[in-house]
Amino acid sequence: MIELKSKREIQLILEAGTILKKVFLAVRPMVLEGVTTEALDLAAEKVILENGGEPAFKGYRGFPKASCISINEAVVHGIPDARRLKDGDIVSFDIGVKWNGFYADAARTWQVGASDPKKQALINAAKDSMDTALAAFQPDWRIGDISETIQRYVEARGFQLVRDYAGHGIGRQLHEDPQVPNYGKFGRGARIEPGLVIAIEPMVTEGHYAVETLEDGWTVVTKDRKNASHYEDTIAFTENGFINLTGAVPD
Repeated sequence: MIELKSKREIQLILEAGTILKKVFLAVRPMVLEGVTTEALDLAAEKVILENGGEPAFKGYRGFPKASCISINEAVVHGIPDARRLKDGDIVSFDIGVKWNGFYADAARTWQVGASDPKKQALINAAKDSMDTALAAFQPDWRIGDISETIQRYVEARGFQLVRDYAGHGIGRQLHEDPQVPNYGKFGRGARIEPGLVIAIEPMVTEGHYAVETLEDGWTVVTKDRKNASHYEDTIAFTENGFINLTGAVPD
């Protein structure tokens, strides 16, 4: 069942999203050669706790850390550890926070060291596909209209979208209805109504979209081991359009 949110509830999710913005501002400058993914995770958790929030991912279905940090061919759900970042790595950083009973969720992908144009194009495709879908949004849209707009944008640039994972509703729970696939057909899926809050999260692959989970039971990687990127924001729809509750921070 889809639970539409009140203005007050959207405000609380926005406040949770404000904490995530602070996390990104703290973590982004740390994405340097030699830094461990565990150090990034600890820094993120520190910001969340200092701002009165709770790390949404820590303990969720047994996940051991506050953030998911996925490197290169890893798409999502990478577990932070002693691995040190290397020059040229692609780092997808996914983080959630609970604040006063409501959740916000967001992800960014960054390069380590000097920017590589090919890798940056992959990273940009994830962010720009979501931005393009939101810019095209119309009041009569359904979820499938967002999905197909994202898919068309990404595939037109020679990349593919992961099929096995999707965006989702969010609010009192980290994952709620409806699912928000990153591929689909116009006119299908749930109708987008005022009060709907969803996490839109394109997961873009350099090669084929097929993925598999590693032996740790969490880390999802591309089967062909080509690079991937992940971008996510929590979006609220209102009578006046949409509000990006986790956006407007440096990418």
